[in-house]
Amino acid sequence: MKRSLSIFLLSLIVFSCGKTAKQESDEEWIQLFDGTSLEGWRAYNGEELPPGWTIKNGELTFDTELGLEQDYTGGTDIIYGQEEFENFELYLEWKLPEGGNSGIFYHLKEGFDGPTGICPEYQLIDDANYARIHDLTEYNTSVGFENPSQLHPLQKTASDYAMYAADESQKVLHPVGEWNTTKIVFTPEKAEHWLNGKKVISFVPWSDDWNERKNSGKWKNYPDYGTFKSGYIGLQDHSSPIWFRNIKIKKL
Repeated sequence: MKRSLSIFLLSLIVFSCGKTAKQESDEEWIQLFDGTSLEGWRAYNGEELPPGWTIKNGELTFDTELGLEQDYTGGTDIIYGQEEFENFELYLEWKLPEGGNSGIFYHLKEGFDGPTGICPEYQLIDDANYARIHDLTEYNTSVGFENPSQLHPLQKTASDYAMYAADESQKVLHPVGEWNTTKIVFTPEKAEHWLNGKKVISFVPWSDDWNERKNSGKWKNYPDYGTFKSGYIGLQDHSSPIWFRNIKIKKL
């Protein structure tokens, strides 16, 4: 009887410890969007959400028709404005329509014309169909890309836009209309982009390699690009419908 009681008590202690550890792990995550509220979200450089951003079926979406119905002249990119983040692990789920385009910003500071040229962007785009639907030739020619009518690797999903191309050999991108998962891990020692459970980019921020890419590519005339070591999480409006869900972040 004593032996049975001892085993039961030991099992209870192990179970309790495991439960506590899981609870502690869950508590490390800050829920930025849980499907029920847009509290904390607002326009970049604004005080309220721009027209078009709304909740439908528990998803944060940009409805282009709602956006066009309004007499609105401000920016339509949005940020989670409750807190700035420095070192973190960000997780979210997203999907795009055919020809869709968007992005995830981090270390974003306000006070500029817009997020582009200020902070890194995890690219979200319809790799398979975007170039068929949109004419890229003029822009891609202006920046010297080969095959200017096609998406350049630096423009494709999960790339650190215009800095580091996602590794296509590791990349699994679900078709338009299906959900994808993104994870961004950032510390001064290493930054990582993940797509659907696969690591597709790893680089050292502010390293010699990073500075060489920054100073020789698209951002060479943007002195503030990537210089901020903390900032807001932002989502891009690129005149395309977009759906997000389960957005959460953990400080590192």
